[in-house]
Amino acid sequence: MNDISQDEKTWGMLAHLSTLVGLIVPFGTLLGPLVVWLMKKDTMPFVADQGKEALNFNITVIIGMIIGGILTLVLIGVLVMIAVGLAWLVLTIMAALAANKGEAYRYPFTLRLVK
Repeated sequence: MNDISQDEKTWGMLAHLSTLVGLIVPFGTLLGPLVVWLMKKDTMPFVADQGKEALNFNITVIIGMIIGGILTLVLIGVLVMIAVGLAWLVLTIMAALAANKGEAYRYPFTLRLVK
């Protein structure tokens, strides 16, 4: 992904940061990157890649939160949910910064369900 325009870098960063909408809007963590990915996937390959990566990561985070919610029955779930939430925030910011530099970011421990 050489020679990435500033416009693509900005949209790539927005693909990651759009997940923060989930702090306000239900399912915003999925809707934000999904909208960016669908809007730009045919015209901006870097944004398509980063939007898909952000979408897959947030699907993984939701699965982790559901597991944490279930584990609250055995009292460890709260710790799991805190860990997943902190990792989500930190990794989202790291991904946005990398995308803004034109670097394709890969989230660790991500299920890549959207191809």
